[in-house]
Amino acid sequence: MPIIPSQRARFDIPREVAYLNCAYMSPLSHEVMAALARGAAMKARPWALTIPDFYDMPDAARARFARLVNADAEGVALVPSASYGVETAARNVPLGKGRRIVLLADQFPSHVYPWRRRARETGAEVVTVSPPPGEAATEAVLAAIDERCAVAALPNVLWTTGALIDLAAVRRRCDEVGAALVLDLTQSAGAMVTDFAAIRPDFAAVAAYKWMMGPYATGFLYVAPERRDGEPLEEGWIGRKGSRNFAGLVAYTDEYEPGATRFDMGERANFALMPGLVAALDMLLGWGAADVEETLADRTRRLGAALGAMGLDVMKEAARGPHFLTAKLPAGAPEDLLARLAAQGVHLSVRGGSLRITPHLWCDGEDETRFLDALKAAL
Repeated sequence: MPIIPSQRARFDIPREVAYLNCAYMSPLSHEVMAALARGAAMKARPWALTIPDFYDMPDAARARFARLVNADAEGVALVPSASYGVETAARNVPLGKGRRIVLLADQFPSHVYPWRRRARETGAEVVTVSPPPGEAATEAVLAAIDERCAVAALPNVLWTTGALIDLAAVRRRCDEVGAALVLDLTQSAGAMVTDFAAIRPDFAAVAAYKWMMGPYATGFLYVAPERRDGEPLEEGWIGRKGSRNFAGLVAYTDEYEPGATRFDMGERANFALMPGLVAALDMLLGWGAADVEETLADRTRRLGAALGAMGLDVMKEAARGPHFLTAKLPAGAPEDLLARLAAQGVHLSVRGGSLRITPHLWCDGEDETRFLDALKAAL
């Protein structure tokens, strides 16, 4: 697969800035910014809005996300956050006394708190899986999924270390024991190949402001066909059958539109944000998920080798997501390390005692050099 050349010109990133922190938040491209401005202008003149304006852009976003993850657009709901999607899933997965909810240690809180609450409400038990340090998490997760498991609630890539889970293998194990699979793919969708035909999640939530390159407060929830008659968090008007007839909205109905639209957030049309989300998805689809994954893997592989040569303990390539690189901080590392790096124009994160380095296509060789030189000087 071809390596995508640096896309820096599509972003407003000064030359003196090395931004290696996509797992925190992606910058917005010039195309996305222009689309956001066009969307905001629509709301500035509400007399020009038409009924299709409430439907066309959300449906365009659904269709593009479905292409990205190899799913059907009818199964895609629009949500403002991963937590909204996970909460929807948690309310629609049957639980009870003696049943287990399998989580990964240190996974993002939004994918933990709803399950802890549901366990208290139903008498279910939360089981937290801790893989060996520095290793992929698949085997430890598979070992925890048995006949008592009602749901495996997992990421594809752990947000702190990048530890990888083979979700297709987890799906097969869930099928063997009759468990549901609920995913938060915020730290993977868009950056690596994500195939819902192979993974077959019951629910999969994605916040779009990281690897999906979209605006904040946008995201998606995929819902499997057998779960689409579930209970939404909101009872909005636009997901009901016949909602396009604005004059007839008080002819109340208990029928929903088909598919996952019943799970949509309120005010899903969001004229200011939806055009930017569609523009971001067009950019991702133009690059191609496989080529993005290979390009990011090439960069993290090269950076990992350089950090290893500096004596840092770097997570093995096979154990992590291809777009994530983590290196343990050595003893005596300065407490203000991130501030020192930022002073040199280098921006990344520390999570769990490790550097978390997450570049994207805007990065180039000059960014790598700036980062490595600044790190050497700081350590």
